[in-house]
Amino acid sequence: MSNGIERISPEAIGKILWVGIGVIVLIVLLSTSIYSVGPDQVGVIRRFGKYVRTTPPGLHAKIPFGVEKATRVRVKHVFKEEFGYRTLRPGVKTSYSGKILDESLMLTGDLNIAVVEWTVQFKIKDPIAFLFNVRDIRDTIRNVSESAMREIVGDRSIDEVLTVGRIEAEEKAQEKIQELLNSYKTGIQVVTVKLQDVNPPDEVKPAFNEVNEAKQDKEKLVNEAWKEYNEVIPRAKGEAEKTIKSAEGYAISRVNTARGDASRFLEIYKEYKIAKDVTRRRLYLEALKDILPQLGRKYIVDKEQKGILQLLQLNQKGGGK
Repeated sequence: MSNGIERISPEAIGKILWVGIGVIVLIVLLSTSIYSVGPDQVGVIRRFGKYVRTTPPGLHAKIPFGVEKATRVRVKHVFKEEFGYRTLRPGVKTSYSGKILDESLMLTGDLNIAVVEWTVQFKIKDPIAFLFNVRDIRDTIRNVSESAMREIVGDRSIDEVLTVGRIEAEEKAQEKIQELLNSYKTGIQVVTVKLQDVNPPDEVKPAFNEVNEAKQDKEKLVNEAWKEYNEVIPRAKGEAEKTIKSAEGYAISRVNTARGDASRFLEIYKEYKIAKDVTRRRLYLEALKDILPQLGRKYIVDKEQKGILQLLQLNQKGGGK
């Protein structure tokens, strides 16, 4: 003891240093050999820069001290690239930049200028190709997407891009982008290509709107004319068909009636030739059967009877007294 302070021997100091160095080495060993992979990720392990294996989500070990390095790749996450616009503040009320970007100005097939805004969503399908085949994958995706969209828009008129051809343009753009990315072996899978907004430039919007209004008026008049045509022509055709069918039915009825009468006459004639007197009487009686119900009051008089007028009482129906 000297002045109340105990001196530490050199041996004790050496032990403390070795313990400290051991702790540091252990910490470095653990920190460089243990790594975790998230649930939507895979771990790509490189040994001295060369790919050696891929590890699934969870806790894993690797050779420490930088011999093996782990790169985490989000293979289940859907990434998004925006073209022609930028999202400033996402949320319930998303805020976008109002500035027109050069990438959105495109020339259509009918030599009109359109402001095209679209989004490309993609996933990492092959993490090895994603990491090692392309130097700057984001720039590659943006350049390929812009090139494909300009080609698609350049093959179509402004009306097709604005209205009826939007879905087809999206599908063709997705196919083209995927084809180019596959040719570069990027390991990217395009999930969807969505046209957010397509408009003419502000300078020509009034003239463009007038043209659209004129086209809409034209289509309205054409549709009204077709409506009138579809109401009148089918009705006239139906009436004509009805008249024709009625005439055909009447003709068939008359022919069948005539054939029936002719067949009946021939049958009667056959019977008449066999028994003329009987057939004559039968025809007479059948004729009377049809005639007598149409008569009013009937009187049957014996041809031998004389002075019968006073018995008929002819004055009962409006005669004299």
